[in-house]
Amino acid sequence: MEIALTKTNSSRIARALVKARSAAGSPAMDMVLTLLVVTDDENVSEALKTATTLSREHPSRVIGVILGDGRGAAELNAKVRVGENSSGESILLRISGELTKHAESVVLPLLLPDSPVVVWWPGKPPANPSADAIGRLARRRLTDAEATDSPIRSLKAVARAYQPGDTDLSWTRSTPWRALLAAALDQTTGTVTGGTVTAGTGNPVAILLVSWLESRLKVPIKRKRIDTPQIASVVLHTAEGDVLIERVDSVSCHFSVPGSSPREVPLGARPLAELLAEDLRRLDADDVYAQTIQYMLEEDV
Repeated sequence: MEIALTKTNSSRIARALVKARSAAGSPAMDMVLTLLVVTDDENVSEALKTATTLSREHPSRVIGVILGDGRGAAELNAKVRVGENSSGESILLRISGELTKHAESVVLPLLLPDSPVVVWWPGKPPANPSADAIGRLARRRLTDAEATDSPIRSLKAVARAYQPGDTDLSWTRSTPWRALLAAALDQTTGTVTGGTVTAGTGNPVAILLVSWLESRLKVPIKRKRIDTPQIASVVLHTAEGDVLIERVDSVSCHFSVPGSSPREVPLGARPLAELLAEDLRRLDADDVYAQTIQYMLEEDV
């Protein structure tokens, strides 16, 4: 069921949500968290589609927030949806005028009680997510450097303002690489003496991977820049031979460790919903991510 509200307020939105929930037979107790999606008109459709897909694994109340022009009289329009091929609930808020300066006052009454809150910026994030008015409402704050015009600059800017609970989806994208490298090192007894990560110039995943490897292995890892949108390869040198993970195509790579036959393993890009689902499986602070970005900033990787 879908209900549209114009020139409304939080109380009316809450009542519309109860009405839609009753009509759809979807009790609020089934929801496990509130996901706030702070976006714009250009990206709202895709962002809410992703959040709806995500709600099949993490039944959520999804609140989309579009902050419009801050000039003029305060105005709040909303669209409430329950059901509609989703196991959760969604509210789209369009906030304009003076109300944009107090958007958190609109959002706060609509949060699920006694449930964690996660905020996701699908596009350009605030300079300091944890100090942002809406960001302060959340236990986890998810940014995405790859969705900005300057991914490396954006990643480092958000990293400088890091607070426990912050994560960039570039780190989540590095999970398959980190898992393969950890598995490779478990299979070799040689000590790593150095290595190289080959990737595109503006790839934030590569920056994080280099920082993670150097901070963990305590050896220099070179970054080789080539014209490619994905990480092309990672090689780690040991006395027994090289550990090599080299991309074959967009969905697979060669996996080679000293003393074993090379094999091909899957390594494809994951959809946004899958990345978000991974982050929502843990709502505590990611200490390894914190250590990695601290190293990145200190060493200016």
